[in-house]
This record gives sequence, C-alpha cells and structure tokens, in this order.
Amino acid sequence: MSKRYERLMKCYESFKAKIDFTPEIALILGSGLGDYADGIDIRATLDYKDIEDFPVSTAPGHKGRFVFGYVNGVPVVVMQGRVHYYEGYPMEDVVLPVRLMKLMGAKVLFLTNAAGGVNWQFECGDFMLINDQICMAPSPLIGENLDEMGPRFPDMSEIYSKKLRDIVKKSARELDIPLREGVYIQLTGPNYESPSEVRMVRTLGADAVGMSTACEAIAANHIGMKTVGISCISNLACGVSNRPLSHAEVQETADRVAPLFKQLITASVTNIAKEI
Repeated sequence: MSKRYERLMKCYESFKAKIDFTPEIALILGSGLGDYADGIDIRATLDYKDIEDFPVSTAPGHKGRFVFGYVNGVPVVVMQGRVHYYEGYPMEDVVLPVRLMKLMGAKVLFLTNAAGGVNWQFECGDFMLINDQICMAPSPLIGENLDEMGPRFPDMSEIYSKKLRDIVKKSARELDIPLREGVYIQLTGPNYESPSEVRMVRTLGADAVGMSTACEAIAANHIGMKTVGISCISNLACGVSNRPLSHAEVQETADRVAPLFKQLITASVTNIAKEI
C-alpha cells in the first residue's frame, strides 16, 4: 500500500467515524457559490479541520467544510471551499478532497469556479461549460501512483464527460439560461495574468483562465469519476478589459449571477442523477 493511499485511508476513516452518508454526486463550489450548500436539504456537515491530516482552505470566501445532503432527492457531498495550489499546499493536498469524495461513494464530480474571460466574445457574468482544459500547474499525478485507485498513465481524451455536458446544456435550455462552451486553462496564481500571458493562453486555445479546477479534473479522471465543470466568467482577463483586476470584482460578479448559477446547478444535478 502506497503512502499516499495510507494517508487517504486515514482521512476516510476519520470521515467514516463522524459521518454516515453516501453521496452520488460531489460538488466543488467556487467563489461566489459557497452559500449554495446552505440551501440544500442538509443532513450533516464536517469541517476540514476535523478530518485527520486533511488540508484546510485559506482562500477568502471559502468556508472550509463538507456539506452532506440532498438536492431534489439526490444525495450529494458539497465542498464549501476548495484547496488551491497557490495557498502553498503540494498538489497532492489540492486533489486529496477529490479522492476522498470518491471513497465516500461519489460517482460524478461537478466542478465550478470563477474565471477570467479570455475569449473576446465573453462578457462578465457569462457561464461557460468546460469542454476541455489546459493545465499549466504541476500534474497531481506526479510521484507515487495510487495503484489502488487508478493507472499510472491514465487517458485524458475526454476529461469532461460529453454525456454530462449534454445534460447540462439541456438543463440550461430548459431554464432559458445562456450557456457558452469553451476551454479552461489553469495557471498557478495567486497573481492575475499579465496582458502578454493572456495573449499566450488565448493563442494556446483557452477561452477562460483560473487558478483551480484542471488539476481536480485530472485527479477525478485518474480514479474513474465522471466529470463536468462550469465556469462563471467573473471578470475579463487583463488586456481584454482595461480595468485593473481585483478579487472584489470577481466576488461582486459571482454574487450577482449566483441565483441563476444555482438554478443551473440544481437542474443539472437532478438530471445527471437520472442518468448515472
């Protein structure tokens, strides 16, 4: 048994000692969406600090706890706050929650984030369904492989499940919520990108840029979880807009569109559960 797996099992045993709940879908909430979990049918909560050897989120606006409950009868585990690479954690810690939620029983990982718009056609407040990604942070699979959970060299030809993307698009149409689609790129942060870096990532094919998500999606695919992701375009990246960037702007936009985002998540979770 690898040391990574031993640590993961230690976290799992700590969870099992406190919570008796089996989720079908795992959700990671980005900036501005943290209070979505407060509105579900909550059955239990577990602070990250109360799980043995578990990383704790320090990002502003991230509560740092798991919420267990139901969304329209669908059992879910929701992360109110994720762990970021820019907080100084090793990548192994950043994706440990994804692996733990798989052990909890989740089959699907639903990722959300606030991202900067790189595509010239995007506007603040748009929602973008992620159809592919570029990860410019270190791979979470570097180092000792979790042989018990996935192969050494996993395929990444369909990181974001086409079937799940189709369900989200259908849910958006039913709610009459505009939904763009594109490629997400993860840089390390915590600084925002320079104008030249934005031109670079646009040249690479990115439509939105952020500081999370891609590494989590890689980890999820490695362990066999179906993955879907939506970005809230909370600001236009440097060079696309002449305005200086700030976390306050990101939070303001995310808060403004949160009601629609929550509707889309609820409908998508409900419809995904019918297919898994």
